Amino acid sequence: MATNFFSKLSQNYIELLADDEYYDVTIEVGEDPNVKILRAHMNILYYRSPYLRRTLASNNRNNKTNDLVHIKLPNISPEIFQIILKYIYGGILSLNEQDDSEIFKVLLAADQLLIQELVDYLQNYLIENKSKWMEQQFELVHRTSFQSNSLLAIQQFCTNFMAKSPEKIFKSFDFTSLSEKSLIQLIKNDDLQMKEIEVWEHILKWGLAQNPTLSPDPTTWSDDEFKTMENTLQFCLPFIRFFSLSSKDFLQSVRPFKKLLKYKLYEDLLNSHLDPSSKPTDDIPLPRNLKIDGIFNSSFIDNLSIISTISRRIDKIDVSNSFAHLKEPYKFKLILRGSRDGFTPIKFHELCDGIPNTVTFIKVKETQEILGGYNPLKWESSSSRGQTKDSFIFFFKNNDAIISNIEKTGHAIYYGNNRGPHFGDIIICSNKGENTDYDYCCYKKRYYEKKIRDIEDKFSIEDYEVFQIIK
Repeated sequence: MATNFFSKLSQNYIELLADDEYYDVTIEVGEDPNVKILRAHMNILYYRSPYLRRTLASNNRNNKTNDLVHIKLPNISPEIFQIILKYIYGGILSLNEQDDSEIFKVLLAADQLLIQELVDYLQNYLIENKSKWMEQQFELVHRTSFQSNSLLAIQQFCTNFMAKSPEKIFKSFDFTSLSEKSLIQLIKNDDLQMKEIEVWEHILKWGLAQNPTLSPDPTTWSDDEFKTMENTLQFCLPFIRFFSLSSKDFLQSVRPFKKLLKYKLYEDLLNSHLDPSSKPTDDIPLPRNLKIDGIFNSSFIDNLSIISTISRRIDKIDVSNSFAHLKEPYKFKLILRGSRDGFTPIKFHELCDGIPNTVTFIKVKETQEILGGYNPLKWESSSSRGQTKDSFIFFFKNNDAIISNIEKTGHAIYYGNNRGPHFGDIIICSNKGENTDYDYCCYKKRYYEKKIRDIEDKFSIEDYEVFQIIK
């Protein structure tokens, strides 16, 4: 059995560092006017830092007289290097007395000295405890971290922050100053919160900044100039989700630069806009995981895939063989929210009657289920039925999704002054009159193709929302 006495060992080595007698190395750190010469011991430095090992070995070869070895570290300040020395000798790192910028400088010094244990610790420490400071000093943190091959965690932090808040980043410093490595890490990120047309426009802007002699107008470019720009962007282009662009964006912003794209890619893009049912010949990258902000203002739906699924079904797109499912979804305009406007039939008809192309989402209390349906017709108050072949109902829960098309078209939609959004199989109504809250909510498979809910019975509404969809 081995017993560890690290505390005493650490104390003795710290005492050795402070001793003036047995040193054999002097280290000149800092630049004028802040320069200091510190004493140290070759064997300890040799085994604690690969960088210092190489530096000492080189100096030893040139030391013919066996004098003290003297090395210089001008890129590290005396204050920061003394913190590093305390770690090297005693395994002690005290950050309580250091401000945030000094801690970051210790990280950069540890990275220069190739002390990977300290690099890993400080990266995690900064991310977990000093993320706000790094966001405020983003330009510095980003620029310096991407100059290293070891600061991968900080680089990922920067990339994630740019992906989450690109508008803040692009306003805070010159986007075109990003290195190619940093730019690629950003645009390959599935969670980058930018519309694809904005990504493409920023890539073009970056490419032009790398080639300042090129005109911003591609109609003036020669074939050689197109080739120059293509070479500049060759490693970025594979990460642009071109198939997520609208036809208008393709026409206005991609077509003028078609010589930058491979012939086959451009032809597939062109086919996807001329014939949305055309089949892809290669694997096409999926759209980014955009948040629903600005697309869908819901109090209980935060998953863009639900909105994309509804949009694709409205367009009757066969996702398995079509490019069109990659396009941005419809805009959803909120008309009614139960928790805001009330749960009475009269309020439903006041806000929704006469409006076509609506989608209703119903959050079932205590189940995490979302039920609802699409009505291409206008809602009405008079007792009648709406006949349509285009309505459908749906069910979402966690990762499960069921879409059921109307089978008996004469029972697709039910109207009435005491009814809310009633989709044949999904009944929402008030038996006590139009001015009272819904007291009968039920699902039972009758007129739509699929059974969307295991329980065919009454349920309680936690909230519901009605949206008009706009192309």
